[in-house]
Amino acid sequence: MISLSTLSNTHRPRKKVQRVGRGLGSKRGKTCCRGVKGDKARRGYKTRDGHEGGQLPLYRKLPTKGFTNGRFKSDVYAVNLGILDQLFKDGDVINLKTLREKGYAPRQPHGGLKILAQGELKKKVTLEAHAFSKGAIEKLEKAKIPFTVLTKTSS
Repeated sequence: MISLSTLSNTHRPRKKVQRVGRGLGSKRGKTCCRGVKGDKARRGYKTRDGHEGGQLPLYRKLPTKGFTNGRFKSDVYAVNLGILDQLFKDGDVINLKTLREKGYAPRQPHGGLKILAQGELKKKVTLEAHAFSKGAIEKLEKAKIPFTVLTKTSS
């Protein structure tokens, strides 16, 4: 008869816990796998990352100068056509300002608004953005939806 006391876990074997310091016959006795003497053999020892024991650490050997594109990068807020179709009605003007009013665009990006091609825009709206993907331009021209490419200064 099956009872709770006779049930066992049949899905995976139990992990054996490594017990150290339990005698010489356990293979992990005496020094507990820490070796002999030195800071690392003592209790309470913590490693200090980057410390190489008197040798000049690697992080001090590597050069710190160099070029990064971070200063010149302009973040762009990108939206797909399918999402615009869900958010707006016929006759609306879609730009960064109206997206922010709807609560969809959380910030004012330096690079402006970019329209991407994923999804379909079936509503007759007017689009104003700083950039359009090639696929988005093709879809908008095919659907005869007017769009305006803005410069970075005008928003």
